Amino acid sequence: MELNIFELHNLIDRCLGEDVGAGDLTTNSTVPAGAVSTGFILAKEAGVLAGLPLAEMVFRRLDPAAGFLALARDGDLVERGRILAEITGKARAILTGERLALNFLRHLSGIATRTARLVETVADTKAVIVDTRKTTPGLRVLEKYAVRAGGGNNHRFGLYDGVLIKDNHIKMAGGIKKAVLAARRGSPHMVRIEVEAEDLAGVGEALEAGADIIMLDNMDTRTMRQAVELVAGRALLEASGGIEEETIRAVASTGVDLISVGALTHSVRSLDISLDIKETKQI
Repeated sequence: MELNIFELHNLIDRCLGEDVGAGDLTTNSTVPAGAVSTGFILAKEAGVLAGLPLAEMVFRRLDPAAGFLALARDGDLVERGRILAEITGKARAILTGERLALNFLRHLSGIATRTARLVETVADTKAVIVDTRKTTPGLRVLEKYAVRAGGGNNHRFGLYDGVLIKDNHIKMAGGIKKAVLAARRGSPHMVRIEVEAEDLAGVGEALEAGADIIMLDNMDTRTMRQAVELVAGRALLEASGGIEEETIRAVASTGVDLISVGALTHSVRSLDISLDIKETKQI
């Protein structure tokens, strides 16, 4: 998934507006206006990097002439102590942009790191790790980008680019079959239809209705294996609901095609990344 540079500029401006407001009181009162600094972005723990180009955009937004030398790339597995980038520019701009740049880097790298760990756990199975819509409002494009940086895949981006019929849709439509048929009639022919099933009876009904993808919602691994046998490749099967790092290997071993993990984005721990100023001089 490519990042839209125009959307990113707008996002950065909104975030800077939230943080800086009318001005950085601390930096503007303690750092001379003409000071120029060199700093380094440093990984303080091992993980998978994501968001470095965004950090560069933050610093350049505050100082268009700033120098930014990337020493790693998004998707890299970086070790503790590795220098990720060197920044040279107006000292005030570097300090003002420090927290926003690091917030992006830490959060997105945390997502990429957790994703990579889960991808590695199921590497010798056919299961593909995918994200969900359980993202931070306003940051979905970045968080889904981070999932891909970690080797995962994206589920639908929003309500507009994929059909996922869940339990409440099924209730209101009058059952799985009616819901699938209605979605088929109401969606473009290029859009695949996914429906949630809570048991094997629901899997059979979804299959009979012609669903393209069947979500196995909160099923135990024994039932998942039975669903795989029942479907026999006639639809994609997605395991979802309460899947943890400790259980994902067993889920993948059932033969499902996809495993969606909301925790990739909704409760991930940030990676520890810092910025250290090494030199400051007055011009």
